Amino acid sequence: MKYSRSKKILELQHNVKNPFKFNPFVYNKNFLLWTIVGITGGVIAGAYWIVLEHATAMLAIIQGVYVIPFMTIAGLAAGLIIYKLGDPGEIDLMVDNIHFKGGRLEPRNNPSMILSSLICIAAGGSLGPEAPLVQVVGSTGTYIARKLGYKGEDLRSITIAGMASAFTALFGAPLGGSLFALEILDHKHVTRYYKAFMPALVASCASYLVFVLVTHLRIGPAWNFPAVEDAKLGDIFYAVAYSLAGAATGWLFILLVRNFKWIFRRIKLPVYYKLTIGGFFLGVMAYYIPLTRYFGHEQLTEVLTGSFTIQFLCILLLMKLIAIAITVTSGWRGGFIIPLLFAGTVLGLLINQLFAGQNLTLITVCCMAALNACVTRTPVSISILLGAMTGFHQIIPIIFASLTGYFLAPKSPLIQAQMALEHSTKVIAD
Repeated sequence: MKYSRSKKILELQHNVKNPFKFNPFVYNKNFLLWTIVGITGGVIAGAYWIVLEHATAMLAIIQGVYVIPFMTIAGLAAGLIIYKLGDPGEIDLMVDNIHFKGGRLEPRNNPSMILSSLICIAAGGSLGPEAPLVQVVGSTGTYIARKLGYKGEDLRSITIAGMASAFTALFGAPLGGSLFALEILDHKHVTRYYKAFMPALVASCASYLVFVLVTHLRIGPAWNFPAVEDAKLGDIFYAVAYSLAGAATGWLFILLVRNFKWIFRRIKLPVYYKLTIGGFFLGVMAYYIPLTRYFGHEQLTEVLTGSFTIQFLCILLLMKLIAIAITVTSGWRGGFIIPLLFAGTVLGLLINQLFAGQNLTLITVCCMAALNACVTRTPVSISILLGAMTGFHQIIPIIFASLTGYFLAPKSPLIQAQMALEHSTKVIAD
């Protein structure tokens, strides 16, 4: 008894003398580095978002027939920036660099990416800010890691942490953003870079907090969907049925992108001419159907609260898919995740009109999930992201819809680099 009491006294004295001695297996310099990357990502994303909002507000006054020459000139301006400052590349190049360049994303083309994407998105292109920010923040993570002497998997993990922090800042879901950064790199093996998950999650949490503080955006769903009742078993079967339409729309979008890519590749002109041509067609579509303009963040609320005919919704869905495809293939900068969420919402509204009396929120969220999972091959993360962004917390139907879209996707993904690592492995094995 006396020995036990003396032992407890000694332990208490030790704890008093060393109150701040952290567990070295949890609190270490890597945790601090991941947090710094996330804070940096939040600052960059917040500054980019504020500039984008102001630029969009200033340029939004250009309406009517004037939008055609305006978007044509915007395409030329963005093309000249890319031509002079360097081509920052597309998402395929970024994924390839993660696979084959040790996770290094080069920051030298960030000025070109920032300036050209701000012009493209603020002018009304049908792509969002997610891809540019992922490139910029991911390459910033690479820069920080290299300056501190990190190499190999550690460097790759910090780069992925930067990418995740950018996704999270825009989507508002740290867990979903972390998984998305891992899942989009390899659609068959989400855990290929499992060592990067904790760095990505820590950086995402830090980024989200800083982004909200910088932008003063509210915490909560990005869009206000109608409230729904508790989930029922039948909702799962409905979710699978709705997701069939989402997967079919994903096939249509992929087909449009591949055809427009073939067309623009045959145009043997400098990049600024291609962006100018793309801007002209985007301007024509924006003139006749204004809802095809911009990447859909604000327009999604507009279509949810509006009243439209079946014929208009069919035209809007097709024209929006064409607008996204032209924006992607003509060289305009941005990401297509949020625009595809808008397209999925339009599809959901169309189905709801055709089959009255159904649960509108369930339809739209399932269509959004299936369409994005079909195109991006990210069924796990998109389920979590949609739950956070729409406020639809019945995640089981979303998972079924995402998996349906994923397994009904074409064998060859739209982001070809998702297959590159698997193909290279087969070649080496042979």
